Amino acid sequence: MGFRAFVMDLLFPPKCVFCGRVLLHVSDVYCARCERDLPFTEGQDSVWRGEGFDLCAAPLYYRDEVRKSILRFKFKGRSGYAECYGKVLADCIRKHLSGGYDIISWVPLSEVRAKTRGYDQAMLLALAAALELDDVAAETLRKTRDARAQSSLSGRDARAANISGAYEAADPELIAGKRVLLIDDIFTTGSTLAECARTLTTAGAAAVCGVALAKA
Repeated sequence: MGFRAFVMDLLFPPKCVFCGRVLLHVSDVYCARCERDLPFTEGQDSVWRGEGFDLCAAPLYYRDEVRKSILRFKFKGRSGYAECYGKVLADCIRKHLSGGYDIISWVPLSEVRAKTRGYDQAMLLALAAALELDDVAAETLRKTRDARAQSSLSGRDARAANISGAYEAADPELIAGKRVLLIDDIFTTGSTLAECARTLTTAGAAAVCGVALAKA
């Protein structure tokens, strides 16, 4: 560690992205208490299949400190959380999806939403996870219509209708015959991932799998 980094850590010590406690070591992903108490998924709840995609995995449940943390990440400008989240996602990918994909990508925001928020949170997650995996993340999809936020809708049918036709393949040549891993922040009903998978496979992708930081 350089002197400048040492001083910065003294002035602004790294904190757990879930509970805000100061981390004992810069390399820690989260504090010891959160490592013990966070709502991690287990067994069959960690991985599942769905309409249009081969497999999906998530390391955490979307509740308690996880929910509060992700909301800060998405709506309170805490884009730096992506580094920690990327490590959690990378561990999940190694455990459940290793060897099952050729390209790492993400579920994109619309241009309007990304401009309003200041960043595309799923893109940051994909870039961070790919870095942990010694890989790169590539854009495979664009969201061409600024649909209502899925979180404002209830029920699979309403969510599926809201997102229908909202995406297009960014580069069909890139995905032709390839297995795409899509990264997102939250998995709720699977409607968004299913629509993204349909768009990619229609454009020539061989298969689509997904990983989300948390599942509802």
